[in-house]
Amino acid sequence: MQKAIPLMIQGTHSDAGKSMIATAFCRIFSQDGYKTAPYKSQNMALNSYITAEGKEIGRAQGVQAEAAGIGATTDMNPILIKPTGNFESQIVVHGKVFRNMKAGEYRQDFYSQGIKIIEKTYGRLAGQYDRIVIEGAGSPAEVNLNDRELVNMRVARITGAPVILVGDIEKGGVFASLTGTLQLLEPEDRIRVVGVIINKFRGDVELLKPGLEWFENYTGVPVLGVIPYIDNLNIEAEDSVVLQRYTSSADAAKDLDIAVIRCPMISNFTDIDPFFLEQDCHVRFVQYPEELGQPDLLILPGSKNTIEDMMYLHNSGLGSRILNLVENNTHIFGICGGYQMLGKRIEDKFGTETSLRQSCNGLDLIPMKTLITPDKKTVLSEGTAVYRNRRFPVKGYEIHMGESYIKENHRSFIKLNNMDDGYISSNGQLIGTYFHGIFHNTEFREAFLNSLREKKGLLPITGRASSEKVKEEAFNRLADTVRKSVNLDLICEKMHEFQLTGRKKGFEKYNKPD
Repeated sequence: MQKAIPLMIQGTHSDAGKSMIATAFCRIFSQDGYKTAPYKSQNMALNSYITAEGKEIGRAQGVQAEAAGIGATTDMNPILIKPTGNFESQIVVHGKVFRNMKAGEYRQDFYSQGIKIIEKTYGRLAGQYDRIVIEGAGSPAEVNLNDRELVNMRVARITGAPVILVGDIEKGGVFASLTGTLQLLEPEDRIRVVGVIINKFRGDVELLKPGLEWFENYTGVPVLGVIPYIDNLNIEAEDSVVLQRYTSSADAAKDLDIAVIRCPMISNFTDIDPFFLEQDCHVRFVQYPEELGQPDLLILPGSKNTIEDMMYLHNSGLGSRILNLVENNTHIFGICGGYQMLGKRIEDKFGTETSLRQSCNGLDLIPMKTLITPDKKTVLSEGTAVYRNRRFPVKGYEIHMGESYIKENHRSFIKLNNMDDGYISSNGQLIGTYFHGIFHNTEFREAFLNSLREKKGLLPITGRASSEKVKEEAFNRLADTVRKSVNLDLICEKMHEFQLTGRKKGFEKYNKPD
């Protein structure tokens, strides 16, 4: 049996860059000839990823598996928590819905089961791979939660992994956050931290050296590297906190203005990532009616709680503003939950997504009724999109609870093998689909954007970038930057050292000596 050597990446807080650095090490180890897998025992995210088996995991682990050059499995993220609102979350175990639980109930009742799941899933990976890059969550210094946590130091103990602690210098106070985190750790956990990485640094590293020397002298923990801020890194983000970085204002310098409605329970917002590659597109996220303006394209993305997000549109005034845009011939594109919102009515009689309200009216732009059901559909899909009398082969995925029914005759948007998907108006102005990833299909995206350009009297643009090619280039650029910025030899030395000296504290039954 192979004996995987693990490395764990933890951070001083959320959005410190754990996912990106874990992604970098997945690519680095893979480049160096090691069969590598990502692992995150418990993820909390509304942006999910569908495996080849049609199972649901956190998007970050799917992306990390791509960086490692392997197919993603549910063993890489066995527990996924998807907040639904009202202090409740949907718990996904091994890629399928387990049930909805409140935070206290999950913490009290699920803990023992979670430990067993972690042991089994990591054990399977440990027998298949040379190296495993483990990602933590939030901060390991959450002293109010550490007695029953399932994702940070407890996982490090179970797996016998050395820990690299990541601090984000862009937010300020990086030495305080790193030092404070170390001081709040239990002694047996503090010795697992083999070094720290300072992330997102802008400027001259020479000016940082006095701080690095002070930190090492004060804590006795080495600084393993300082990673510069990497601009325009086209790798999908998982946490909606990244949306705070995007403007809500139009950019007159760009030909096309694309507005994306940011509802409270927005999910799978990476559907719009390909537009960030386009030089003629400005993408902005809109939360309030006064921000909407007159975009060329309005996108209603996915939602984890369609009824509550639909009520947000009604109550905020965004719903009526969207209807005004339709009258002004703005193109409207709804994906998954956004597609459901375009219909007449949404019903959730089983309380699958929300217990606050059983039904609500949609925008009534499509003659469609949606019934939210307890069964979740998760599947990779291939089909043919029909747009402006052309047919485009497309690949993507579906992930939704409920079915939509259109009673009147209509034109479907995508032809799948055994069924039709979505809706497209006769003039192509209004499109709805359950098909995530539609804009990642370059040929369709090019035709769609050129139709918007044509409408404005602009010349078409051909040869638009392949999102897959751009992603591969981004993985390599990320890996190259991290490789140059860290002491990789020391990191590997610590990994091997921990496998030998930390075995008794770690995952003995899966890391037995020959």
